[in-house]
Amino acid sequence: MPFFSIITVCFNAESTISPTLRSVAGQSFRDFEHIVQDGGSSDNTLRIIRELGSDTLSLVSQPDKGLYYAMNDALARATGEYVVFLNAGDTFHTPETLAMVHRAIKEYADGLPGVAYGQTVLVDAERNILGPRHLTAPDNLTFRSFSNGMVVCHQAFFARRDLAPQFNTSYRFSADYDWCIQILRKSPGNVYIDGTVIDYLHEGVTTANHKKSLRERFNIMCRYYGTIPTAFRHIRFLFRHLARYRQ
Repeated sequence: MPFFSIITVCFNAESTISPTLRSVAGQSFRDFEHIVQDGGSSDNTLRIIRELGSDTLSLVSQPDKGLYYAMNDALARATGEYVVFLNAGDTFHTPETLAMVHRAIKEYADGLPGVAYGQTVLVDAERNILGPRHLTAPDNLTFRSFSNGMVVCHQAFFARRDLAPQFNTSYRFSADYDWCIQILRKSPGNVYIDGTVIDYLHEGVTTANHKKSLRERFNIMCRYYGTIPTAFRHIRFLFRHLARYRQ
């Protein structure tokens, strides 16, 4: 059983997947499997995966019903102690990232933590750092932390596999947010990696999908944290957004 299961879900990703594959293959810590779940790409994605994938690569290419269905299929194949999702275009911050995460987990005082997590920076297609993610991962992560939004980027969220449920496919855009909350609800404790662990490809999203994602996220917040407290938090979120917009 490998220590990490790294999952990459992709479809027609020939323009973005190479840095991801190189990042995984270049990790100094080698006790991992890399599961690539491809949606039946018709471009050069599969050729690139076979050329650049690590020696632990496991590739399945088949049509699926959507992103979270593919993530569920890959998660069902995972055998690692911890699982992390690394999308096409996203990379580990350095070749030592997995070693750093592994060390933090092993040094945790109270057994195996439910989640190991760190910070994320945004990068462009040329891998230039654009700056930090607008939400900062807290030093002390709990179930209540996600009432303030997705304070830890999904790609920087290393979850113990025995705590990880299947993704709720009734959500089209925010099932990852719901998934993280479910894990934190069961986690016996979480360990913070003091530093950047993920370079996240900032491509932007369409306004329509962004609005749908925010609506789903609001409903998820209401489900776990209550409607009235969530409504009050969103008033605070609005002021935070306006302050960031003016900068």
